[in-house]
Amino acid sequence: MPIFRIHHVTKYSYDKPVKESMNEVRIFPFQCAEQEVLQHDLVITGQPDMLTFNDYWGSKTGIFNILEPHKALSIESRLLVRTTASSQLKINFHSGFDELAAEVDNNLQLLELASPGRITSQAEMNEIVENVRCAGNEVAAVVERCGEYIFKNFKYIKGITNIETTVDEILVHRAGVCQDFAHLMLHVLRSIGIPCRYVSGYVCPNKNGMRGEGATHAWVEAFIPGFGWAGIDPTNNVWVTNKHVKLSVGRYFQDCSPVKGTFKGMAKQLLSVFVSVGYEDGHIFEELNNVHLAGEKETGEEAFEGALAGQ
Repeated sequence: MPIFRIHHVTKYSYDKPVKESMNEVRIFPFQCAEQEVLQHDLVITGQPDMLTFNDYWGSKTGIFNILEPHKALSIESRLLVRTTASSQLKINFHSGFDELAAEVDNNLQLLELASPGRITSQAEMNEIVENVRCAGNEVAAVVERCGEYIFKNFKYIKGITNIETTVDEILVHRAGVCQDFAHLMLHVLRSIGIPCRYVSGYVCPNKNGMRGEGATHAWVEAFIPGFGWAGIDPTNNVWVTNKHVKLSVGRYFQDCSPVKGTFKGMAKQLLSVFVSVGYEDGHIFEELNNVHLAGEKETGEEAFEGALAGQ
């Protein structure tokens, strides 16, 4: 059962003072049997009062505001967590789509998570679905085949996509980062009728070659009949085990953004995200990303989203 020490700092700086900054954060570790929180400290500029609650999807969410003028906002999370999942998932590969239909029937949330959104490249999507569906009638086998297909047919390239990139654009690029691969996998699985959800968190490989360490990572959880939610990481073509730390879940990334909010002021903003992962053997991985946010323009009110998910 490995222990990880994760330091995550999201920092916004403004070229002019802003005020009435209203914020929503989902950087709390997800409450589940697969991980145990040993310590979690959250430090925010000005230490504002925070209202916390579990959202519709079960993710702990915090809301706070900073009313007075300020030129910087820092949200710092220090997490010490032990992952208690096995190093190899024991998934029920024998349950089929008849069993899935029985478990999904009359479950409104599962039905919602099994419904794909509309895209314009449906013909190309249908080809992927047909390729994945040929894995057989076992739900887990189809899910595994989907992750393998994305891993082998889409290139992992940073910088060509952003948090607003659509599934249609991913199909054009045939490349992206983990957020893109998660969104693509969600659409494929939902087109087959498999409930699935987006997961935001961290991957902690400790030099074993897995992609996505640093910033935040994204993967998918698929609903397997007779088992429940099983995490699968198409970026690395693996089932999720004790190398992944989960923060939040939702239908898409927008439900899981680590930080999002609005402010009032005629200012341009710059986002930087620092993440370090410390391992029990003393190794520390650190990464700093500076992001020029889309839509940087002088208006009376700006929305912002602190992501870097899928780097």
